[in-house]
Amino acid sequence: MTDHAPIVLDVAGPQLDKQDRRRLAHPLTGGLIFFARHFESRAQLTALVAEAKAIRPDLLVCVDHEGGRVQRFKTDGFTHLPPMRRLGELWMKDAMQATDAASAAGYVLAAELRACGVDLSFTPVLDLDHGNSVIIGDRAFHRDARVATLLAKSLMHGLLRAGMAHCGKHFPGHGFVEADSHIAAPVDKRGKRAIVSDDAKPYEWLSSTLTSVMPAHVTYPKVDSRPAGFSKVWLQDILRGQFGFTGAVFSDDLSMEGARVIGGRAVSATDAAVEALNAGCDLVLLCNQSKVDGGAPVDALLDGLAEALAQSRWQADADSEARRIALLPQTDQLPWDELMHHAAYQRALELLAF
Repeated sequence: MTDHAPIVLDVAGPQLDKQDRRRLAHPLTGGLIFFARHFESRAQLTALVAEAKAIRPDLLVCVDHEGGRVQRFKTDGFTHLPPMRRLGELWMKDAMQATDAASAAGYVLAAELRACGVDLSFTPVLDLDHGNSVIIGDRAFHRDARVATLLAKSLMHGLLRAGMAHCGKHFPGHGFVEADSHIAAPVDKRGKRAIVSDDAKPYEWLSSTLTSVMPAHVTYPKVDSRPAGFSKVWLQDILRGQFGFTGAVFSDDLSMEGARVIGGRAVSATDAAVEALNAGCDLVLLCNQSKVDGGAPVDALLDGLAEALAQSRWQADADSEARRIALLPQTDQLPWDELMHHAAYQRALELLAF
């Protein structure tokens, strides 16, 4: 193993095949991300995680599990969590009840995932609800950065109570632009002051609380010509320098359209990974490519990033690896059957009936 395993990849299906096992054993593989296609049942998911961790014990197993329309596992006992906007709406009626419900949502979310062996969910969404984003929409808590921050902090409290780290996204803010960075390259033409004083405020106010951050595949040309996830200005000068953030930084999915052009130049996933790591990301994601051409894009990234390391196009970073390891749970997980009878879990479910 190297002293830095930055790649987070997925596998083809709900069981590991020979190629999946080979890729998980690669020294640059540090994480595994699941999607809905990886779930058949809780027993199957738990076995899949266990097999993956038998290959690499410190593998960080992740999922996009926010609630609402972004929840990968919805059957075999998983609680259907509300979209975060529902918590923002509750805030307008009873702010204190909303904070308690947000903590309950975080606890249920994390406890159920951890009972199956999953380490990290990419939540909360800290984007503000400007009302014009096709991809964010009801995933956002609120338009007001103060409300979004306090509800996110409450959600994070619930996650941490269940022993799960978290990831604020999409820095410095994806809620203002209409375009979806999965299929387009969004541009936010506002100036730095407008963004930092509003959309990015939750990251400043949560600088000592967030365990990880994911930047947006959005370009803010008045600040930098590069999308935020490939920008030293955003990641090093503002997020780490100005805001004082010390946790891990994940790139967003490098297969997304918003990651295919950097500084006006079309790039490969390997080039994008190198650019992201050099800009200040600790980990890079490549999603949904294990089913393309037998996983050829995944192999291209693994081999390409290894070659780029040998050529000194990027440097392995022990601090980045330490930040990855710090995201792994530090407490034992409650088995599912025990969790179902756990008083804190039962109370959290009651609080979600709003």
